[in-house]
Amino acid sequence: MSNSTADSVDIKAHAKINLFLRVLSRESTGYHGIETVFSLLELADEISIERTVRGIDIEVDGADTGPAEDNLAVRAAHAMLAATGKRFGVRIRLKKNIPVRAGLGGGSSDAAATLHAVNALTGGAVPHHEVLQFAAKLGSDIPFFASGSSMALAWNRGERLFKISGPPRAPALLVIPEVGISTVTAYELLDRAGGTPTPRGAIVLDPDAFRTWGGIGRLGGNDFESVVWGREPRVREAFERMAQTRPLLVRMSGSGSAIVGIYRSESDLEQAASMIGKAGRGLVLTQTRSSPAPGPVALGATDQ
Repeated sequence: MSNSTADSVDIKAHAKINLFLRVLSRESTGYHGIETVFSLLELADEISIERTVRGIDIEVDGADTGPAEDNLAVRAAHAMLAATGKRFGVRIRLKKNIPVRAGLGGGSSDAAATLHAVNALTGGAVPHHEVLQFAAKLGSDIPFFASGSSMALAWNRGERLFKISGPPRAPALLVIPEVGISTVTAYELLDRAGGTPTPRGAIVLDPDAFRTWGGIGRLGGNDFESVVWGREPRVREAFERMAQTRPLLVRMSGSGSAIVGIYRSESDLEQAASMIGKAGRGLVLTQTRSSPAPGPVALGATDQ
């Protein structure tokens, strides 16, 4: 009797938004601690990974993601293949649907999806808790995407997570300003402004705070907003335009520059999109997710 492993897999890498984000003290290492709540969106990159004899190749359809060796999906594939003895190589095909440099976590999500996909090609040789360790080493947001959560409270550098049950799925609108903001730039702006923002008071993170989108909206904002808006007025203008469309919640996501609004209904979403009209790199109509993202889908099998 033979064992079978997949020849190739497809997987979706979903975007995230930050429902609030506090930047805490700067550590001696130079990194800042954070406290945030991540939530998945339906918006997703599409990834196909197939087994090859050796090496790692990547083809990207869509936005420029930089040199292949710096791509987080490539780095994730390297980590997983090294952990399982480099018995084969992979070819990665990545279709970018998530806007880059927008605070939506596209690169981190691609990395987490690649970890799971390559592990599927090994027949699941690496246990889930060890996959999460690889994710934490690769980058701050990657553990959330790898965790199998649709919403989670995260702290430290984003690698410490507590899964939470959020409100039902809801329509979401993204405004993508013309300007993009890298995470490095956002932290540099924060440091120049004095390191950390003025404290805004206590937040009680009990379960009731996450039962409704309106309740989440009252928890607090995003500490990057003020420093990014000072540098890029177009991001502030996008926020103000969305705030006028009566969303349940409006935020800049992550380090920016995307602005997200959550709405009561599809009709409210469509009306908001019409009110905002043409904006920056465009509008994205999507939804939040109330269930974990599906894992890899096997497309073929090889007898081992």
